[in-house]
Amino acid sequence: MHYPKRMLFLDFVLSVFRLNGLLISEGDAMTEKLGLTSARWKVIGAIALSSKGLTVPGIARVLGQSRQAVQRITDVMVSDNLLFYQVNPRHKRSVTVTLTDAGTKIYNLLREVQDPWALGTTEDIPIEELESALRLVRRLIQKFDK
Repeated sequence: MHYPKRMLFLDFVLSVFRLNGLLISEGDAMTEKLGLTSARWKVIGAIALSSKGLTVPGIARVLGQSRQAVQRITDVMVSDNLLFYQVNPRHKRSVTVTLTDAGTKIYNLLREVQDPWALGTTEDIPIEELESALRLVRRLIQKFDK
């Protein structure tokens, strides 16, 4: 009987799907000159922003992707000398993924492109609106992340 709420939520879901596709396109365009893709951008960002170090399953959880997909990306990035696997003292079989010096350099170059893009994109959006949207998205993530 909650027809308006159901329709609003389904419209929200479709809009998030559309936004995801647009963000992937934006990410591909933004990272292309650095020889990356949005998939690599996401992995580098997740690792760089992690305070405790991430394993492949940890990166997969952060990004909402399968462990196998993240493993394929990290393996290629390791062979490209952007990442390396190191022993994880907390788990013998699950190594920690770390940026190499080249990976850190790429991350810093990404920030030079990403930061102005983020500020320009949100220039006309009040910070309170962004905070509210972030709270809603995180709340929905918690509901679905089981």
